[in-house]
Amino acid sequence: MEKTKLASKGGKPIREKSFPSVYDRSGRNIGQEELQLLREVIESGALNRNNGNKVAQFEKRFAELHGRKYGIAITSGTAALHLALGVINPNPGDEIITTPVSDMGTIIPILYQNAIPIFADVNPCTLNLDPGDVEKKITERTKAIIVVHFLGFPADMDAFISLGKAHNLIVVEDCCQAFLAEYKGKRVGTIGDIGCFSLQQSKHITCGDGGMMITDKDEYYERARLFSDKAWPRSTPHRDHLFLAPNYRMTELQGAVALAQLNKLEDIVAKRRETGAYLREILRDVDGVILPAESTSKKYSYWFFPLLVDTKQLNVDGLTFARALKAEGIPVNEGYMNKPLYMYDALYLQKTYGSSHCPFDCPHATNQIKYQEGLCPQAEDSLQRLVIIFWNEFYTRQDVEDIAAAVRKVSMAFHS
Repeated sequence: MEKTKLASKGGKPIREKSFPSVYDRSGRNIGQEELQLLREVIESGALNRNNGNKVAQFEKRFAELHGRKYGIAITSGTAALHLALGVINPNPGDEIITTPVSDMGTIIPILYQNAIPIFADVNPCTLNLDPGDVEKKITERTKAIIVVHFLGFPADMDAFISLGKAHNLIVVEDCCQAFLAEYKGKRVGTIGDIGCFSLQQSKHITCGDGGMMITDKDEYYERARLFSDKAWPRSTPHRDHLFLAPNYRMTELQGAVALAQLNKLEDIVAKRRETGAYLREILRDVDGVILPAESTSKKYSYWFFPLLVDTKQLNVDGLTFARALKAEGIPVNEGYMNKPLYMYDALYLQKTYGSSHCPFDCPHATNQIKYQEGLCPQAEDSLQRLVIIFWNEFYTRQDVEDIAAAVRKVSMAFHS
């Protein structure tokens, strides 16, 4: 195949028609089912979860779908992870180990509880946490590990469960990007102690913004339920607030939409898997790009479709490759992360509470933490080579073939 001129250099783009998008009706299965349940809420007049039943139904059905005893619906994925931190209940200065490759929502709850995020490096191919590096970062102050299933690709959970048991650590699964992904026949969120999910606009299912925490442990559920509602034990006759906690109650309006969306989740993920597998198949022989590895132990749910640029074969970085794909008409998340979380100002400059740098400089922080370039070299290198293609359950085979044609074209253009 001869090289053709890139659209970014004035050539004809592979694709001129837009793709389905999660940001509008073209790529979202939202309609009469959601409207019917919203109508029921409006007609009832009960918009608060404490007076209605839609949020409670959503919690019950979500937990059942995952084979868990409990689900707690809240206002965002960040809030779900904050509930997990509320369960962990760390002392100021305690440490939580997690990944530098995620949304800031994974880190904010740690800081809100005045704990210290400790970053372990990642597998350079999957960008999921490296259990070996996690083990090296465990100290006497470590209380938990937050494992992120990046982009819908499950992490190697056996190793994290073993570390949790060996060191008496709570294992939290951040499944915000990974609805119904599976590891060794188990759905993510059901392997660790706590699973956290997001229903933000771009996720597999959405209610605009929302979240869910699931667990099998009675004591975790009771603590998380209180933590989501200002620690107000509503079953008692006299009002009280048992400890410091936020208000993360989901409204009945969100619950209605989420409940309708949940009925569509399995079909959504099945369609994403089908087209994701198709793209992997037709790109198998393309030099210069590294695809998600085939796996008999994992089922991917394809929030996005990631590629890694092989810089030994291609004379280009990930961001430039992504921009070239975008010029070809391909939907890419240009610059999803061009640096690890610890290089964001909030962490690198420790911009937290007022003019202080708490929890980093508080008296309880016995270990002085400094975030700097080089902390997680595999993450830093892989992020420079990462290309993220938007994915959607409404993609047709022709859509996938156009994406593949653009990847081939761009890859050929940048061959060394």
